[in-house]
Amino acid sequence: MLANTSLHGGTAPSSPLLRSLQTHKWSRIHRALSLLRQRKSAISPLTTPIAPLNPTRTRVRALTEAKDSNTEKGSVDGARYASQPFSVKILVGDRHILVESGYIGRQASGAVMVTDGETIVYTSVCLADDPSEPSDFFPLSVNYQERFSAAGRTSGGFFKREGRAKDHEVLTCRLIDRPLRPTMLKGFYHETQILSWVLSYDGLHSPDSLAVTAAGIAVALSEVPNSKIVAGVRIGMVDDKFIVNPTTKQMEKSELDLVLAGTDSAILMIEGYCDFLPEEKLLQAVEVGHCAVQAICKEVEALVKVYGKEKRLEAIRLPPPELYRHVEDIAGNELVKALKIRNKIPRRKALSSLEDNVLAILTEKGFVSHNEAIGVAEIIPELLEEEEEDEEVVVDGEVDEGDVHIKPISRKIVPLLFSEVDVRLVFKEVTSKFLRRRIVEGGKRSDGRTPTSIRSINSRCGLLQRAHGSALFTRGETQSLAVVTLGDKQMAQRIDNLVDEDEVKRFYLQYSFPPSCVGEVGRMGAPSRREIGHGMLAERALEPILPSEDDFPYTIRLESTITESNGSSSMASVCGGCLALQDAGVPVKCLIAGIAMGLVLDTEEFGGDGLPLILSDITGSEDASGDMDFKVAGNENGVTAFQMDIKVGGITLPIMKHALLQANEGRKRILVEMLNCSPPPAKKLSNHAPLIHVMKVKPDKVNVIIGSGGKKVKSIIEQTGVESIEAQDDGVVKITAKDLASLEKSKAIISKLTMVPSVGDIFRNCEIKSIAPYGVFVEIAPGREGLCHISELSGDWLPKAEDAFKVGDRLDVKLIEINDKGQLRLSHRALLPDSERTTNPAKDSGSSQIEAGNDSSEGKGTIKKVASSLKDGKHCEDKHGQDGSTLPELSSPSKKAVKSQDSLTNLGNTTKSITPAGDGSSVDKDKKRKTYIRPVTGIVNGETKVG
Repeated sequence: MLANTSLHGGTAPSSPLLRSLQTHKWSRIHRALSLLRQRKSAISPLTTPIAPLNPTRTRVRALTEAKDSNTEKGSVDGARYASQPFSVKILVGDRHILVESGYIGRQASGAVMVTDGETIVYTSVCLADDPSEPSDFFPLSVNYQERFSAAGRTSGGFFKREGRAKDHEVLTCRLIDRPLRPTMLKGFYHETQILSWVLSYDGLHSPDSLAVTAAGIAVALSEVPNSKIVAGVRIGMVDDKFIVNPTTKQMEKSELDLVLAGTDSAILMIEGYCDFLPEEKLLQAVEVGHCAVQAICKEVEALVKVYGKEKRLEAIRLPPPELYRHVEDIAGNELVKALKIRNKIPRRKALSSLEDNVLAILTEKGFVSHNEAIGVAEIIPELLEEEEEDEEVVVDGEVDEGDVHIKPISRKIVPLLFSEVDVRLVFKEVTSKFLRRRIVEGGKRSDGRTPTSIRSINSRCGLLQRAHGSALFTRGETQSLAVVTLGDKQMAQRIDNLVDEDEVKRFYLQYSFPPSCVGEVGRMGAPSRREIGHGMLAERALEPILPSEDDFPYTIRLESTITESNGSSSMASVCGGCLALQDAGVPVKCLIAGIAMGLVLDTEEFGGDGLPLILSDITGSEDASGDMDFKVAGNENGVTAFQMDIKVGGITLPIMKHALLQANEGRKRILVEMLNCSPPPAKKLSNHAPLIHVMKVKPDKVNVIIGSGGKKVKSIIEQTGVESIEAQDDGVVKITAKDLASLEKSKAIISKLTMVPSVGDIFRNCEIKSIAPYGVFVEIAPGREGLCHISELSGDWLPKAEDAFKVGDRLDVKLIEINDKGQLRLSHRALLPDSERTTNPAKDSGSSQIEAGNDSSEGKGTIKKVASSLKDGKHCEDKHGQDGSTLPELSSPSKKAVKSQDSLTNLGNTTKSITPAGDGSSVDKDKKRKTYIRPVTGIVNGETKVG
């Protein structure tokens, strides 16, 4: 293969063999090899210059603490390869970040520690010694891990060792990978690995954007050949002001979460989420972020000149330029016809057949060899091996240049051979070239659309009868089946983070991309990084339209299964997911849609005017062959999520502005099509969705519901058949049930447990728990009893309570008094008909009537004591309800306790009736209670008065 040495304006470093030749002063051979390599390097440029953006407006100051004054660019090679320690501070935003290298990880090709506050990210870069098989995908792998020890914690799971990467760690890996990949030079096939660890976390300074910058610096200092230095920052917006690398506290108030990465001249990657932010504000945030990135890159560039290692340019292997001409001559006409096929699968089969045909023709002509050591690359070893045979013994380190002779050898005409992998790589590049030319010259894409056209859209809801909500969204050959499941808090997704509190997500979207969606076979397993990234993008796009937990107390799980794919499946998940949420009865704020934008940058090369060509609603082939994949979600008023990946050296702000405005027009057309969904969303809870009732009790009553060790709440669940009961510390109680009957039953029990009774309340069908000589103790609610004095048990005179009642009997009672200790006094006589409500002999005749009804001495003593208290105007109070005592206590007279028969009658006509078997609580119509019942999704007014 050929080595390109024209990059960065320098020459490739000599190989060990060439350095040996220089030492022995084989100048003629060395000059011949140099000329040969120069001819090889003049094949084609690998990079395209990008127009610089506006000059930076962020001032950056670097302080080099450990710098050797003798270490200059012209120093010896050994000094350039040594890991020299250095420490530099770079001003980013309103504070400095500290960059250190040469202290740890000295055996890696590049290793740095970047510190922001007390958050430290360590990143290393290594590359394999031997190249892997050539492919069209750069062999780069990125791993990012947040050590729990960084925050002084251990994992909450059974295994205390960090294991499989969590979703947010995978997302950070993607943030690192996406901006670095476009800067890697083509033809470099040595496997490259970037490892990043969070070693310290202070809870204020986020490590993800810091990890992007650390990876960019480590690659720049390493031997990996890349075209530009990469850095990344996060941008927030608080009070309409943009903040570079905001703290976590500032992000809590921020209206924008934007992560941007780029070089000193262009933007490579953006990913962000906001609450319907206008495009103009988004562009301002991008400009602020890129200015900060430019400042970092300039400081890092100065470090690379002093401490950077030589790049492995000699390892670059590119296909010979002659192969491009051969492929175009063989497949040109057929390639134009294949690219006009509208449908994806037939077009893919036609291109695959054409590729095999090209390979077969080149093989027949003798241009293809299965040997890797072929072509011009064979000349150098042959020449060196033959000259080494005549090498003379050097004495005392001296060599007479005239004694070195090149023996005359016959010139062998070596045919130019190509490897099979080179043919396939070139065929793919030629296909992309023809596709781009067709779009620019003819103004027509593969499916016949113009650059701004949107594919045909079809959507339907209610596809799955048993699901809580479902929608099938189809756009062209891309299709998403979205399914919504509603549940309580137990269905929420728990995330173990560096912070002390575990994160609980009440809404999460899970995206899956099975191989069948592209007509292929493949292995099914854990979600890939691509699936996790696409799912998070769609999830964050839909979050702003969801109701608050107070308005809709459900946990929402949204699944998006891609059943067909030909570009922009993540944006199809946004559209289908929005319709599925409506079908499940979730009161979303508005409809939103998503669209993916593409780009053809070098239009002048294909006969255009030189201006970038923006493509709306790109397909898979346009994504692969184009220069940009820019996904934007939102409505006609603003953006909720966006993500941009670049396959070239970067784009400028004017290009991004053009893409955003064109995306806005595309979203408007998609929203109109979504309104024509047939059948439309149900917009009400499904019959199969659970019911959730929210009620409010006093916080000090929460323990009464839970009980010792959770026994009480478990017994309520078993008794009523509800799915769950969640009691929060602030007094909010959520009951989840499958049917209304079990929901009402559990609600009544909890209402009785936590109620605050008031004088005048009537309690029906209450059980007598115990009997005393002076009355009976009646349970008006679970665990709550009151005393019904013997004088309030009947309209007739009773000598003993057990003469008329026994334990287990049930009767209706009315609350006539609550003393200062919270003890309850009940009356059954007040609820009797007027004909049965005779004058109480005990109150009219005094102790003589009571004594007449008792013969035993023990009974006389007790009755005399009670009678004496009645003479003195005192009454017997219950000490049983609050502290568990069953002994009566004499207290001072109370105005509420002593009532005439007329006043009791009036109370009986105006009081509220409370039945333990029913609701068991008083009703306050001034308060609101939220009950979600299947036929309606509104709020039912009226809240049970609870304690």
